[in-house]
Amino acid sequence: MAAHSTSRTLGDHHYALTSTWTGNTGSGTSGYRDYRRDVTIEVQGKPDLLASADKPFRGDPTRWNPEDMLLASLSECHLLSYLHACVTAGVVVVSYRDQATGLMRENGAGGGSFVEVMLRPEVVVAEASMIEAAERAHAQANEWCFIANSMNFPVHHEATVTAQA
Repeated sequence: MAAHSTSRTLGDHHYALTSTWTGNTGSGTSGYRDYRRDVTIEVQGKPDLLASADKPFRGDPTRWNPEDMLLASLSECHLLSYLHACVTAGVVVVSYRDQATGLMRENGAGGGSFVEVMLRPEVVVAEASMIEAAERAHAQANEWCFIANSMNFPVHHEATVTAQA
């Protein structure tokens, strides 16, 4: 009798977007201070995302920057994975809010990297009897989160779970 594998590849998922630099003030990149870091990110069928560099890197602080988007991706991916894990565990989530933070460290050679992210989900479940399973569901969500699994730095969790009053 042949052994059967329980793991299987479900398929590749491709994503596409267009990033357009909109910061040419007339002389292109003739000098470091001669252009804006403004970018428009477009995904077909979705609203445009106005982006820039972070303020310390001469960006527009009113626009999304790559660091914001990385942190947002991790937070949202955990949230969506967590909701799925809760459904699977029979936990009814009635509210979820995350106060996420990330630490990026410059390396002194013009580059740098994130060294860690902390997600702080505040979850409210329908009944007190669901709290323990809801707390366990964070570990499952972390295993399922495509974005967290793609990072080369730790993504920590400090979750609180309470029951609806």
